This record gives sequence, structure tokens and C-alpha cells, in this order.
Amino acid sequence: MGVAGAAQPMGAERDESGAGAAVLVPLLGSRSNRPAGPAEKMAVAGSGWSLARVAEALGSSEQALRLIVSILMGYPFALFQRYFLFQKEAYLIHLYNVFTGLSIAYFNFGMQFFHSLLCVLIQFLILRLMGRTVTAVFTTFVFQMTYLMAGYYFTATEHYDIKWTMPHCVLTLKLIGLAIDYYDGGKDPEFLTPEQRRFAVRGVPTLLEVSGFSYFYGAFMVGPQFSMTDYQKLAKGEMTDVQGQRPNSFVPALKRLSLGLLFLVTYTLSSPYISDEYLISDDYMEKPFWFRCGYILVWGKIILYKYVTCWLVTEGVCILVGLGYNGNDQSGKPMWDACANMKVWLYETTPLFTGTIASFNINTNAWVARYIFKRLKFLGNKLLSQALALFFLAIWHGLHSGYLVCFQMELLIVIVERQVINLVRDSPTLSTLASITALQPIFYVLQQTNHWMFMGYSLVPFCLFTWDKWMKVYKSIYFLGHVLFFTLLLVLPYIRKLLVPRKEKLKKAE
Repeated sequence: MGVAGAAQPMGAERDESGAGAAVLVPLLGSRSNRPAGPAEKMAVAGSGWSLARVAEALGSSEQALRLIVSILMGYPFALFQRYFLFQKEAYLIHLYNVFTGLSIAYFNFGMQFFHSLLCVLIQFLILRLMGRTVTAVFTTFVFQMTYLMAGYYFTATEHYDIKWTMPHCVLTLKLIGLAIDYYDGGKDPEFLTPEQRRFAVRGVPTLLEVSGFSYFYGAFMVGPQFSMTDYQKLAKGEMTDVQGQRPNSFVPALKRLSLGLLFLVTYTLSSPYISDEYLISDDYMEKPFWFRCGYILVWGKIILYKYVTCWLVTEGVCILVGLGYNGNDQSGKPMWDACANMKVWLYETTPLFTGTIASFNINTNAWVARYIFKRLKFLGNKLLSQALALFFLAIWHGLHSGYLVCFQMELLIVIVERQVINLVRDSPTLSTLASITALQPIFYVLQQTNHWMFMGYSLVPFCLFTWDKWMKVYKSIYFLGHVLFFTLLLVLPYIRKLLVPRKEKLKKAE
């Protein structure tokens, strides 16, 4: 679900000229000429004028600067927890997470932090009053998603603004997952899959425990997703590679932070030349067709680096405190990827759309697979389950039409790509051609060009949101992606009949 799974943690909010931010924080968006909203005014009142002055000097919005400060504050918070709270009483850790998480929420959104607090309190009541029932799961899903949708509706603009709904979409998944895991905890383990047994919540979480789980500072703003069972292990001091000792995670955490900062620098240097606004500018529309396509290709690659930066930095926080511990590999070496949202090497090198999906926003994709896609198994149709999972992701991101178009395009591309891969594998002619060593670099370049061109094509509505904007861009390139992939979807079965011998088809059927 690659891009589809992106939780849009940081929208680039620019002025009407489309100019990039001056220096360090174009990741978070340059200043906007629009007036400050209620959340921004409350936040300013809460912490004075100095941060606003710094944001102005950096060419960033104040809310954007608050966001990046909040993410980076996870490191001193994690260091304090490592050295002063490790294997202390669990209630102290819960209190610490609630205090730091609520502080971050207030720092960013002022008194609008009550939205998250209300949903956490109601979720606790649902678990306690309804117990381990389907009714509790259904009520949780309806209430949490309705609250999020209402938040989107009442705060919607034509830009991606940093407001309370941004962390709330992360919280919504967390609370829905908790309700389902709590429900599984009441079942006989024999009737659960190994994955469900791993995440099932057997005990009855306290209000303090649910609150600490919800407000954990390392994941409150932009994720990643993690389970209540892993959080409980963290509170008990069990998320460590050496039992009874602090996790040896300082170096792995520093590596993810450094990698995140590297992507930040790359995005910072590129953003003055690559912007969402340029896609709908008159200058873009007047460029040649090849330029318009090439710009979308480069833009699609660069625009995702802001998400990559966020996830790598927050993953480092989770690793530092121990939440990223994922057991040991076959050689006995500890793995720290339990909270990984990126497989950076795969993301940068894969020529396939499915490769990008497997490497991008991993935890959100895993959440959707675990709690939506696999739970729809009763439908008996894998494609339908996948389509419904993508539809859920679309409305979870927001109410703009661009989200639905993006996920529709992603599903279409993945279906076609799988058909092409199968065709090359099953056709003796194509498989022989693909195995020629001298031609493989050429094929790789062509695949990558196709890959990022239509990844960018899919991202256009995702980033531009509204019908009039993304339709304008699609018209300028004559709906190239839709025409190409719908055509391939129709003609590939006939090409397969021509290139795949009948005996290969029969062998596959057997």
C-alpha cells in the first residue's frame, strides 16, 4: 500500500507563489499567508512569541516548527526513560508517557488536545462496559472513525494543515487495534492464528495503561503503530536484548536518526525547485508534454522524502527506549525493526510498485493487513478484501476526493504489474530476453522510469486533494496513467494467449 499507506504526517504548506522554504524546515512547509487558525493561536498563547520568530527566520510556519521540535524531543524523553525509569514500577512509566504525550499535544494544538483525551477515555469505557465482545469492536470502530471523519469535515481546507486531526488519525488506528486485540484475548488460543495469539490482550488494561499506550511520546504525533502487548512488555522492562539490563540500542537508534537527517537535508536542498504548487501553475501547463511527465517523475520521488524523514526519526526514538526490539535473528544478533516504517535500501532500489509498497509506511500497512484485510477473509475474495482495505485507507486519510483517486490508481497498477510479472515468468520468449545479462541494466532503468513516473502520477491527487487541482494536472498529461494501465488490463490476457504456450498454462493450472 506504499503511498497509500502514508499517514501524511507532514504536509508541505506553501505560499501562493510556490516558493520553497528558505533554509532548514521546508520539510514542514514554508509560511502561508493565510491567518492563523484557532489551534495555532492557542498554541502561540501557550508558549510566547520566540518560537514564532524562529519559524519566521527559517521561512517555516510556526506549527511546522512545533511539529519537528516535538518529534526531536522524543530523544531526550527516551534517554530519561532509559536511565531513570527502566524496570521501575509500571505505573510510573505510564504516568511519564501520559505527561509527555499530553505536553506534546498541548504544545502543538493548545486546548484542542481534549479531542484525543476524550477518545481515549471513551475507549476505556467501551472496553470495560462492553467487554470482549463483537459489540465492543463494532462500537469502537464506528465511534473512533466517526469522530475522525467529523474532525476532517470541520477542519478541512484545500491545503494540508498541521492540526489536531494529524496525530488523531494515528490514535484512531491504535484504539481500534486495541479493541480487536482485547476481543481476541477472550478467545481460546486454539481458535486464533499465530499472529492473533501474539497480539491478543489477555489481561484487563487500566485507564492509566490505556492512556500511556495512547500518548507514548515516540509515536503520538506521526506513528509508528505498535500493539498494547509490546507496550506492556516495554513497561515491564522486557523490550531489551539483555534481560534485566537496558537495551543495547543507542547505536541502532543513532543510525536511524542520522539516516532521517540525511533525507531531511536531501529534501531541504530539493524543495526550492520541487513543489506541489508548481504542478498547477501556468508555467507548468505551458511546458512541453515530456517536461510535464518528467517533472511528475522527479516530484513524486522527492515529495515522499518528508515522510521518510519523519518515520526514520521517530523510529530512532522507539529503538532508543527499547520498543523497537524485535527479538534476535538466526545468528543471535538483536533486531531493532519492530517499529520500522521504512526499508530504505529496498525503497531506493526497487523498480517495482509492489517493492515500494513493501518498503514504505510498513507499520501502517501491517496494521491494515492485520485488522482489515485479513479480517475480511470471510468474503472469500482476495481482490475484494484488498479493495475494501484500500477504501478504508482512503477515508482514513481524509475526505478529499484525491485520496480515493490515489488508492484506486494504486490498486489498478498493482493488478497490472502482477499480471506483467506472471507473463514474463511464464513466457519462454520474455523470460529468456529478461535473463540476458547485457540487457538487464537497460531493463532496470526503464522499469525505474516507469515506476517513479506512475508513482508520481498516483501521488498527484493524494497531495493536491481537491478535484479542480488534480484534474487540472491529469488533463495536462492526457490522463496518461489511466489510459495506459486500463489498456494493459484489457489487452494483457490476449498477449498472454499469444506468448504463453498452452502446456505452460496447463502446468500452472495443475
